[in-house]
Amino acid sequence: MFLSDLSIKQPVLATMLAVSLVTLGLFSYRQLSIDQFPDVEIPVLTVETQYPGASPETVEREVTKRIEEALNTISGVRHIESATTESRSMVAVELHLGVRIANAQQDAQAKINAIRADFPKEMKEPVIQRIDFAALPIVSIAVESATADIKTLSSVAEKVIKKRIETVSGVGQVTLVGLARREIQILLDPNKVKAYGLTYGQVSAALQRENMDVPAGKLEQGQRQPLVRVAGKFRSLDAFDRLVVAFRNSSPIYLPAIARIVDGVEERRSASLINGRSGLSLDVVKQSGANTVEVADALEQAIRSINSELPPHIRLRKVVDNSTFIRESVEDVQVTLLLGGLLTVLIVFLFLNSWRSTLITGLALPVSVISTFIVMKALGFTLNILTLMGLSLAIGLLIDDAIVVRENIVRHMQAGADHFSAAREATAEIGLAVMATTFTIIAVFVPVAFMRGIIGRFFFQFGITVGFAVLVSLYVSFTLDPMLSSRWYDPAADPLVPRAWFGRLLNRLNRQVDRLQQVLATTLGWSLSHRWAVMVLAVAAVASSFLIFGKLGSEFMPSADPGQFQVAYKAAPGISLERSAEIAREMESEIRRNPAVAYTYTTIGGTAGKPINEGTIFIRLTPRKTRKHYKLLTAEVRQAIARFRAVRASIEEAGNVGGDVKPIQISLRGSDFERLVPLSEQIMAAAKQVAGAADVDTSEEAPQAEVRIAVNREAAGDLGLDLATVASTVRGLVAGEVVSQFEDRDGDSYDVRLRVERQSRARAADLLGLDLPAQGGRALVPASQVTRLETGTAPSKIRRRDLMREVRISASTAGRSLGEVVGDIQRRAAGLAVPPGYHIDYTGDTEIMMESFGYAMQSLVLGIVLIYAILASQFRSFLQPFALMLSLPLSLLGVAGMLYLVRDTLNMMSMIGIILLMGLVTKNAILVVDFANTQRREGLSRRDALIRAARVRLRPILMTTLAMIFGMLPLAFEIGAGAEFRAPMARAVIGGLITSTVLTLIVVPVVYTYLDDAGARFVRWWTKENAAPAGSIARPH
Repeated sequence: MFLSDLSIKQPVLATMLAVSLVTLGLFSYRQLSIDQFPDVEIPVLTVETQYPGASPETVEREVTKRIEEALNTISGVRHIESATTESRSMVAVELHLGVRIANAQQDAQAKINAIRADFPKEMKEPVIQRIDFAALPIVSIAVESATADIKTLSSVAEKVIKKRIETVSGVGQVTLVGLARREIQILLDPNKVKAYGLTYGQVSAALQRENMDVPAGKLEQGQRQPLVRVAGKFRSLDAFDRLVVAFRNSSPIYLPAIARIVDGVEERRSASLINGRSGLSLDVVKQSGANTVEVADALEQAIRSINSELPPHIRLRKVVDNSTFIRESVEDVQVTLLLGGLLTVLIVFLFLNSWRSTLITGLALPVSVISTFIVMKALGFTLNILTLMGLSLAIGLLIDDAIVVRENIVRHMQAGADHFSAAREATAEIGLAVMATTFTIIAVFVPVAFMRGIIGRFFFQFGITVGFAVLVSLYVSFTLDPMLSSRWYDPAADPLVPRAWFGRLLNRLNRQVDRLQQVLATTLGWSLSHRWAVMVLAVAAVASSFLIFGKLGSEFMPSADPGQFQVAYKAAPGISLERSAEIAREMESEIRRNPAVAYTYTTIGGTAGKPINEGTIFIRLTPRKTRKHYKLLTAEVRQAIARFRAVRASIEEAGNVGGDVKPIQISLRGSDFERLVPLSEQIMAAAKQVAGAADVDTSEEAPQAEVRIAVNREAAGDLGLDLATVASTVRGLVAGEVVSQFEDRDGDSYDVRLRVERQSRARAADLLGLDLPAQGGRALVPASQVTRLETGTAPSKIRRRDLMREVRISASTAGRSLGEVVGDIQRRAAGLAVPPGYHIDYTGDTEIMMESFGYAMQSLVLGIVLIYAILASQFRSFLQPFALMLSLPLSLLGVAGMLYLVRDTLNMMSMIGIILLMGLVTKNAILVVDFANTQRREGLSRRDALIRAARVRLRPILMTTLAMIFGMLPLAFEIGAGAEFRAPMARAVIGGLITSTVLTLIVVPVVYTYLDDAGARFVRWWTKENAAPAGSIARPH
């Protein structure tokens, strides 16, 4: 072969090429970023709109529906979902993969601008954003104090801590949770305002016109042009005491005469608790592309530095650090990679009984792994769980080619060839078979890398990484291996050379392999004489595998033990922030009774638009060695919080922000909300009866009390009042309005809010006593004269999906797999009467799992087609590849059996393992059939050629198979953080390798004979049918 011949003739060139690859690989490795998963852009847009003071139904009617209808015309829309609450609309648009998110964002902005005139005047400008799922907080920092109040903590956090954290390298955004920002409140006394004949609008106008700086141009002084500014901005609170609101009888009315001026804090919509103690927290998001671990380390240093400068009674503490699990997972995968490599090399040494042969063969590992970092850097990949796991799985693959080449070289040397000729001839003999085995591996990884859907984006880096590593290993086996074999004589290859005690011990092991070869020859001889019995065995093996698969559970992804989880809770709508925090403290206290809980950290409201009756309790567990598995602990915590019956609580994975993240999501859609509710109640009841369904809940929330002010339009019209004036005045007095800004001496700006005193807006009846400006503001009339009160209830949250009202049922799993639980729910729900036009969809992990399994099956089929194409090209036959590919179904028995024995589920990781296995198991068959064909060309009978091929190739087959199995053992044994996530893939491969290796050596030769016979019969038939009849050729005249 060209590469091997060139390397043998030019050893310096071969060495320098390998050294260059390793050098570039090490250089690239130092520049790779570290993250948990690949950075995948999921095309989702959100449109958030504020409509202050509006009820959910009003916001839905006036804002949400109009935005949905406009955005539905954008090209590439897959789903539109919305959540409408008091004063707020959030519309999320999920686009098909492949849609350019930047173009979609521009289209969305244009669509909303086109209908801007249709929105209420009081509505704020819609904010359109892309959802970056990588831009979730990587670290949360608590600001604690035993003595300072929340206002002081907020001031320090906003003015000092936040600004310092934002300067840390790699930090993109810092959000304060639980902030009580300073606010200057002008609290009107309605009686005094009425006594002076003033209106709310007049007070608001006075605050705006008297608190401003106005630029007045510049003076012309030749070369100097000083600016002129009318300075009226308030610089101290005393200035508000001197503000003149109006004049009555030529006497000024100062602001304190009608209002109380309070230097307070804005109405809080979020809170933060650390082990039950009130405080603040900062959620830190890294910049796009920044190294998560490096940013977290830099934040740790910044926290220590800031703590040394803060007053002793205020301290920073890191309460959430998502880099910890990433760091541990990546480090553990690296350890697994190293252990797998050592075990693989050990297997090679045990079989070859030579440290020189082991070194020559083992060089493929470091060169291939390190060289892979070059393509990872070039393509912008990161060191994440999937890329490193790919390398861990490929450890056995990377040395396979080198094992086969070196074993063949040693065999030629033992047959009497010199090491130079052996290296050249043995590599040429085995070269095409090695190339075929390598390309079958690549044939299954290329479809994995280009799978459709979200899962395809995640596994792209995995497939490309393994594929490139395997190509480098092929290059090494054709260059370094033959070159070193030709130049570095190995005395151990000579069986006559005396051995030390350890060598003699290994010789005994190899003699056992010789005996195994004899057993195989005898068994295969019997099988070739009883082909029907072997075929029955093969069919039974395949049928058994499908029976076992039917007993396996299914889920999207296996769950790992991250050492943390969270409890999401919802209290009754309409409660105060203080009451919500009190509930959270009680739940925290109950949770911390568990000795496995290190600490708790709670956020209430605020984040992702959550109302103040909702919160998330983050639970950090003690080190894994000192506690139970986190799944057992979630069950204990679920039982502990069950006594809080007034609260709807559920267990979630830590780190999820916003929305319901439970794996089971059932979407009920229809036009009439009143018909959706009873249907959802029936499905909830059915789900609660299913074993393994936990935390079953509905998105439908208890209605919130509502006071409606109905305007008597006729009476209002007689007084010169319109609805807009009534609404704006009531909103301003009750909800309050930011009418100006106050700038302190440090240059920090704060809102000035105008509203009535709390005691004048505490009861519904108080609203009728508010005065409204009539006759163009020249007179005041009580609200009771033109309005009446109506009490009732209104939905606290309205969900919509694909332009229809939606009620969503959600649930977690406990003790059973996702597929089993959802299957039981579907069977129970199938008997329900669903009205025409109403839909039940299973979304969430169920939808993703089914889509991903479908894409994985497509990749599997494509991989099989590519394998067939490679084998047909290699063996120049349309029939022989079918014999080799019989290894594929024979491996399924081991996959199913292994997963069943260790109680794993069928998930995406085990599915990828099956796809990987399709490329692996054909390697053994290729080696046997290729050698058998060679022997037949040299004159052996078909039977003798197959038996000899099986005997000769048994040793490299055992070496490569055991190397692959032992290389994956560290993954299969769940060593390290997040190992549960990685293990099913390795277990599927190990189980399949075991059964396919045993069955392939027997079944493939038998099927080979059947196909060979069929091919011979076809050739005889074809020859007979196309043979020209005797004498049919006309003779020339």
